[in-house]
Amino acid sequence: MNSRYQLPTPLSGRIDSTSDQEAFRWHQIIKPINLNEPIQFEKTAINICFLGFCSDEGVKRNMGRVGAAKGPASIRKEMANWPANCLPHVQLFDAGDITCDDGNLEEAQEQLAVAVNKIHQAGLFTILLGGGHEIALGHFNGIRESLDEAPAIINFDAHLDLRPVIDKGSSGTMFNQIHRICEDKKEDFNYLCIGAQTYANTQSLFNKANEIGAQYILAKDISTSSYNKIEEQISNYIKDKNQIYLTICSDVLSAAHAPGVSAVQPFGLDPDMVLQLIKSIIHSGKLCSLDIAEVSPRFDADNRTAKLVAVYIYAVINSMIEQKLNQSY
Repeated sequence: MNSRYQLPTPLSGRIDSTSDQEAFRWHQIIKPINLNEPIQFEKTAINICFLGFCSDEGVKRNMGRVGAAKGPASIRKEMANWPANCLPHVQLFDAGDITCDDGNLEEAQEQLAVAVNKIHQAGLFTILLGGGHEIALGHFNGIRESLDEAPAIINFDAHLDLRPVIDKGSSGTMFNQIHRICEDKKEDFNYLCIGAQTYANTQSLFNKANEIGAQYILAKDISTSSYNKIEEQISNYIKDKNQIYLTICSDVLSAAHAPGVSAVQPFGLDPDMVLQLIKSIIHSGKLCSLDIAEVSPRFDADNRTAKLVAVYIYAVINSMIEQKLNQSY
């Protein structure tokens, strides 16, 4: 790794016991990983590695509200005190951060891909913490390199992020860029966007989605009464796919619950409904990697968005345990 890589900083938090594992919290069990060295660890049932992407250069280029570069630290702070109920099924690791503080997003995305590939090759499941949604390009490339094929994408997002690359990529172009990569490599491009807002996407973007075979479920069509139908749509999308890369842009959520995002959404989705859909994706057994993007602490009153995202991560890990245990019966 190069100078963009920062080693993990130990987390701190409440300590109820230093000997009773049943009283431990996440900050007591998360182990550091140095990506400058070979990754070695004793494997357990589920091995998860966090990696931050401290960038909002893509958001800046997309004329959004900057601040997401500090998102990984904010999320980690909220995760630190979660009870370590995942033991003994899960080991948690932290590989630190890839940074972008000089405007060279392309190099940062390349380094992110290298880091993701190395972590996957070692046999760890990655949960990436953003950072702007430009995290998706580097994350996808790293997964694709480790799998030697393009994973299918599910994106919870108010935006399709299929904008054309005029000069440089941004936080609004990634899935257009990924489509080009798949075309160049003659691989299938599979993309489902859940929660797209009609007021946040031009007709040109919907036309682009239709042209390249991208699928989308509009936010206005997602409600309690339509939940079973939405879950069926997602299940139908997943059933013939080998691997699912799940990316969550925090702006898919209602501003009442997630004010600290790069592009606030007054009519965003209900967090609990999004979580139930995420769990259904995990229970498919096909999830290969996950990231959560665009938590922006400077706009995050009472750290509400970071707390919500940290709860999502806690729930994701518990759902992975449930899926693994059910699979073994």
